[in-house]
Parts: sequence; C-alpha cells; structure tokens
Amino acid sequence: MSDREDQRLDFLRAAGLADAVRAPLPGDASTRRYERLITPSGTTLMLMDQAPAAESRPCDPSWSPERRRAEGWNAVARLSAGRIDAFAAVAAHLRSIGLSAPAIVAVDAAAGLAVLEDFGDALFARVIEAGQAEEPLYLAAVEALARLHEAPTPDVLTGAAGDWPLQTYDATALKGGADLFVEWMPRLEPQLQFTAEALAGWDDAWAPIVREAERHASVMAHRDYHAENLIWLPDRDGPARVGMIDFQDAVRAHPSWDLHSLLQDARRDVSPELEARALDHYFSLRPEVDRESFMQAYAALAALNEARILGVFARLIVRDGKPRYRAFMPRMWAHLERNLPRAGQAVRAWFETHVPAELRR
Repeated sequence: MSDREDQRLDFLRAAGLADAVRAPLPGDASTRRYERLITPSGTTLMLMDQAPAAESRPCDPSWSPERRRAEGWNAVARLSAGRIDAFAAVAAHLRSIGLSAPAIVAVDAAAGLAVLEDFGDALFARVIEAGQAEEPLYLAAVEALARLHEAPTPDVLTGAAGDWPLQTYDATALKGGADLFVEWMPRLEPQLQFTAEALAGWDDAWAPIVREAERHASVMAHRDYHAENLIWLPDRDGPARVGMIDFQDAVRAHPSWDLHSLLQDARRDVSPELEARALDHYFSLRPEVDRESFMQAYAALAALNEARILGVFARLIVRDGKPRYRAFMPRMWAHLERNLPRAGQAVRAWFETHVPAELRR
C-alpha cells in the first residue's frame, strides 16, 4: 500500500467514511483523481484527490512577471495547481450567489483531499448525447454566467479551507497561454518553423488584445466552462440547475471568457445558430453591456484561447504521448478561422503569413 493511499484512508476515517465503498472515476488531462464514495446508507459523495507535490507552486499575488516565469507554468498562467483551498473558496462564492457548486463535506487542504457533494453523472455533453434538447441547457448555462457577472467580485474568497486570492487573468497569463501555440505546434508539425521575425510579429499582434483584456477584467471566470464540466440538475431552479465543477482555476477576467469557452467548445460542436441565440440571451439578461465592444473582445479572446488550446493539444500529443487529442484539433482550427476576421488585422495577417492554409484545418 502506498503512502498516498494511507493518507486517503486516514482522511476518510477521520471524516467518518471508513466504511464507504470507493469507485475510482476516469481521469482527464490533469493530475487530479476522483472516486465516488458509496456510504452504507446508499448515499454517494465524491473524493477529490490532488496531491500537492504533483504540481509546481501556484502564483503568489506579489510576484513579478519575471518571477512567475521562473517559478513555472502554474505561476505564469495563474493556475491554482489544483489546490483544494482554491476549490473550496470558489465553491463558497458560487454557492453564496445562488449557483450550484458542490458542498464541501470534509477537507484537508494540506494533504490535498476533500469530500464533496455528488452532483451525479448528468454532464451536459452526456445528456445531450442521450437525446436531451441542448438549447435549454445552454441557455441555463448562460443564465448562470449572467448571475455570476452581476455579482460582486471579491479580491479574496473564503471557503472551508481558508482564504484564496482571486487573481486577474492578466497580460502575462493570457500571452503565456497563447505562446503555447508557437512553442508546441512546430514540434507536432515540423513544417512550421517560426523565425525570430515571426515570433516578434506574434508578440506585437497579441499585445493590444491582452492589454485590453487585462484592463477590462471585471468578473469571476470559471475558466473551464464547457459541456464536460457542467452537470444538469433539473430538480433545482433557474441558474442553479447548472452544476459547476473543476472551477479551482477561477480568475478575474473579461466577461466574454466563459461564454466563448462554452459556445466554441473544443470537444463538441455547438452550431452557429445556437451560439447566436445563447449570446442574444446573455445580452437580454445584461442590457447595460455594450454589445459591439463586447463581441470584439469575444472574437479576439476566443482566437487567443483557441491558439492556446491548439498548443495544449500539441503538447499533450508530443510530450505526453496522448494522440487522441489530435481528433479535437480540426474543430479548434475551425473556431479560430471563424474568429480571425474580428480578432484584429495583425493577428489575422500573422496566421495567413506564417501558417499555411492546409495546416489550418
């Protein structure tokens, strides 16, 4: 038996769950693991297991961009390193404004362990595959975002495991994400070799976009808001029907971020018609928002995010030996191509100049 398993057993014993039956769940691209716990009474809970040693340190708010780059990827991108205290603090904020995040039943943040309320398996993606109409789910997800965007956005969140700073998704983090494209795509596609001049043009093209995104960062962003991280809870009311998970990397960001994450999904097709209806619904709920400037940022930041995700997928394929992620790349190229006309002339020109059309699909 491993030392980590001993920790899990001690934690479950202290939580009064030593007799629960444990059923591991499939993993994803992260270092977290989950188990469903079935208690003797038949109720279920979730065990979240994030070993702190599995990740580099998260960003300290006081660190400079240079210090962040020296500390590693989590610090650059302002990722939480899967920290349990981050999850608990974000969950408490979401629940405080009437949204559905799992209740924390037991927690040991230092050990990287928590027991959570179990929302079940009705992920949006799965229930849609099973025949549920997708539009009501997506409109409910938009309503949840509108609720989140209308709520005050604290600088510090407080949850069952203590305080957690809500940091800004700033220019360093945004540009660091975009740079995954120029770092990893040439390793996947050797015909892509970016010269020093091309890389300087890349930096120049994104500079005004990341600067404006940081300036207009005004709401909490889930940051990974899509059909594989949302659970349908039809017995609840209004926006609370949208069960949220995997939100520990939340940041203060431009309000378009979670919308394009939802509506330009890397893993499933969302039709342009449904995207348009969902956006109309968002603006009807927030009539004070300037739609034209919002949509300009939506296109530009969606393009940046799609470049980032293409870089992430290339890294997963090349470095981590996970070729299945190649199947998602054509969808991301299609999203990127659709956004380039509104993302800014410099970004559009860069892709047209440095990435052959036959590779952009």
